[in-house]
Amino acid sequence: MVLACLMTLAACNKKNETKGFDSSGDVIAVSLLKVSELEQEYTINGTGLLGTENEMRQAFKIGGIIDRIFVNEGQRFQQGELLASLKLTEIESGFAQAELGLSKAQRDYSRVENLYADSVATLEQLQNSKTALELAKQQLAAVAFDKKYAFIYAEKPGFVVKKMANEGEVIAGGTPVLASSENGSKSWELKIGLSDKEWAKVAIGHKAKVMLEAFPDTCWEAHVFRKSGAADMGTGSFQVELKLDNLTESAAIGMFGKAIIQTGKQQKSKFIPYEALIEADGKKAYVFVPNGNNRVKKQPVLIESFSESGVSIASGLEGVAEIVLGNSAFLNEFSTVQIIK
Repeated sequence: MVLACLMTLAACNKKNETKGFDSSGDVIAVSLLKVSELEQEYTINGTGLLGTENEMRQAFKIGGIIDRIFVNEGQRFQQGELLASLKLTEIESGFAQAELGLSKAQRDYSRVENLYADSVATLEQLQNSKTALELAKQQLAAVAFDKKYAFIYAEKPGFVVKKMANEGEVIAGGTPVLASSENGSKSWELKIGLSDKEWAKVAIGHKAKVMLEAFPDTCWEAHVFRKSGAADMGTGSFQVELKLDNLTESAAIGMFGKAIIQTGKQQKSKFIPYEALIEADGKKAYVFVPNGNNRVKKQPVLIESFSESGVSIASGLEGVAEIVLGNSAFLNEFSTVQIIK
């Protein structure tokens, strides 16, 4: 009985070896699809963050103590509206000193001018007093100019992106107090990063379509209006800015968006249906192709773009005329197939 069992086990192992590791032993019916080559417009896909064209850092010209900030983050403002101010105690004191200095210089000049007319004062003294008067005038003008910029006024309508200082803080001249952006539906832009090859194929004026993840059911028209002249030091990508023609939604800076840039150039690519793909991961996927009689081979491919009817393949199907369609989920490279015409 032991000998009989061993002989039966050996016969089973031999039978499995002759089947080429096809555990099922079933013949799987598949059909073949001829790979078509289409000529279509070359598009470039990119992702980035929403921003605005004119982003500003607003600051006081001179240093001092912040007295009031009249706006909060996210708040909109109108042109000419007062946004922030400094405490004016020190500034008013300096302005008063400059006014007093001008009054004294004016009196000195008048006195020397009269003495010069009576031949008591010299021409040099008259010229010196006149110079002192002009210096006092210029000093008062400088102090008045600084006093004017102890306030921050809105140059254009917009909204506050970020408050970078608070009331009561001592701040140096030129240090940003508010970060703001211009208001308006046509000031929005999407900044995307591209590779050097993609950047080279994009030109100013190319049309694009933009979709924001916050509003997935809406697609906006856009166009390329600016290209960076150098790569980003952090990411190594090249920035392209897309101006949205009319963003009607109430968007916010920093929203994530996707863009498809239309280059206007035509390219030829292999086109296959979605059901022919297996193990798709991003731009990488596989298809089965015929490999001799009743056999298939797993072929890696690189996806170029997606459409409603199928997938454009960038590479991987060179020299391949037909691919396997149907029952791909049940296939492996050891499967026995029967081609259905």
